[in-house]
Amino acid sequence: MNRSDDTTPHNQDPHTATAATTAQDDIARLHSLGYAQELARRLNGFSNYAISLSIIGILAGGATSFPLALSSVGGAAIGVGWPLIVCFSMAVAATMGQLASRYPTAGGLYHWATILGGRGWGWTTAWFNLAGLVTVLAAINVGAYRFALAGLGPVLGLNPANWSPNFDLALQVGVVALITASQAAINHAGVWITARLTDFNGWWTLIVSALLAALLLAFAPGLNPARLVEFQNFSGPAGGDIWPLSTSLAYLFVLGLLLPAYTISGFDASAHVAEETQDATRRVPDAIVRAVIVSGVAGWILLSAVVLAAPSLEQAAAQGNGSFLWILRAVLPAPLALAATVAIVVAQYLCGLATITSASRMTFAFARDGGLPFSKSLRRVSHRTRTPGLAIWGVAGASVLFTVCTPVYSTITAVCTIFLYVSYVLPAALGAINGGQALADANWSLGRWYRPLAAFSVVGCLALIAIGMQPPNERALYVVGGMVVVLAVAWFGLERRRFPGPPQTEFHRKPRQKKWVIRREKPKKTKARV
Repeated sequence: MNRSDDTTPHNQDPHTATAATTAQDDIARLHSLGYAQELARRLNGFSNYAISLSIIGILAGGATSFPLALSSVGGAAIGVGWPLIVCFSMAVAATMGQLASRYPTAGGLYHWATILGGRGWGWTTAWFNLAGLVTVLAAINVGAYRFALAGLGPVLGLNPANWSPNFDLALQVGVVALITASQAAINHAGVWITARLTDFNGWWTLIVSALLAALLLAFAPGLNPARLVEFQNFSGPAGGDIWPLSTSLAYLFVLGLLLPAYTISGFDASAHVAEETQDATRRVPDAIVRAVIVSGVAGWILLSAVVLAAPSLEQAAAQGNGSFLWILRAVLPAPLALAATVAIVVAQYLCGLATITSASRMTFAFARDGGLPFSKSLRRVSHRTRTPGLAIWGVAGASVLFTVCTPVYSTITAVCTIFLYVSYVLPAALGAINGGQALADANWSLGRWYRPLAAFSVVGCLALIAIGMQPPNERALYVVGGMVVVLAVAWFGLERRRFPGPPQTEFHRKPRQKKWVIRREKPKKTKARV
């Protein structure tokens, strides 16, 4: 080969040269969007996928929220309801993937909504997403505490039935605060530590789920596949009073959908760590979609095995919040049931750890554009660890405070699910309306399927909002409604004049035109760090 035709130095590995080129492409793309490379870009494709898989956490949400489904219409809530929500989540994830490919920034959803709809939509999306991430962190850690207390408490000689309500709540807040603080400390130490743990949790979740499903089926006293399509009324006392008494199976079935909707969420994490992911325009959308598919299939298999293995669905449902653990103990030998409980608690802890990573990157990105109080502090990145330390601790503190204000677990899950899916669907809807050539330039594209999937996502999100506000979670109406009112007052009263939006775009309306017009600015020259 002629030396002049060989662009790779002879003393350099071609793979190293390709990696270096990809890294420069990532930085150049980020610069074109107006941002410097401040965070450490150390995540590979699997690490990006593992963080979403960890937050979805079929061993976390699937175990702690299992009673929400079983105590509605029994096995059909899993056999029929779970696949329905997985299809909805897949539509949302696919549209999110195309947007993430086009705009791979830590702000993710907020940035997309701003570019596609304007500063107001972007600011609103940011607050819904941030609120969803903070509340889902609260739900994960409260759920982990309650599950560990119920599963390991008897072994440790703890009996919550003998505790006063005030002591029970105080202990919950204290333990959840300690759990959250430890997760924040690990995140603060550096993304490479978090990446190792979330990589481990990706494999841990899948292996433990597969083993647990196999053990339950092997030790089951009998298997009746009809259970997965049989509708039974477990409302009121028959289901441990998880849901109010009702005679409508259709209504109860819809309520049971809260389990898969809550569990299959958090996949926006892959987008939020885009600035730390190598070859982000290709790997981030792949990770988002793959995490939903794998979690959807593995979660359905695991929870179907739990339903099939139960000695009696009637007795299981009557346990209320303890139904999942009751089935484990009734089917598996005591040592295996205890080992399974410990394995699930480990997965739940690592799920919360990954959630802090995602939420802190969203906080950092929004603060970077001046969208939060104390933005100058929250956007700071440590020169030593390359992590946004104050953003990490701010998210952790806010989630603990939310558990004090809203201690009921089912209400926390309803609120965080609504917040998250609203923030997922808003950019998708804006992309369907105003995307045009901007979305056509994405490396990962749905083509003509984008708009139908975005429309399906919007309809599904509206239904989910209605489901999440049903009794006994009617308090979710006040939380969500209150947030909408506060955001409207804040935006029209102050933020629309103060908030600048992303640096590379200025939004304005031309006279007598309805659509937002995007005027590009020349990005500032910044010194990048790889």
